[in-house]
Amino acid sequence: MKGTVGGVALAGEPLLKRALEPVRAHQKAVKDDAFAGEIERLRLLTDSLFQTVVDYQLFKRGGLPEAIY
Repeated sequence: MKGTVGGVALAGEPLLKRALEPVRAHQKAVKDDAFAGEIERLRLLTDSLFQTVVDYQLFKRGGLPEAIY
C-alpha cells in the first residue's frame, strides 16, 4: 500500500498530525487577537511544517532526489 497515494499519506500521518498543531494554534491566536509577532511566528511555523510534509511525500513517491541540500 505504501506505493499508492494513500500509502504515502499514511506513511506521513504522524508528520501531518504534527503540522496541524500550529495551524490550530495560529487560528486560535488570530481569534484571540494575539500579538502580531506571535501570529506571524505561528504562520511561518505552519508553512514550514506543511512544506516538510509535501517534501516527505514527494520523496516517498520518488519525486525528490535522495539528498536534499
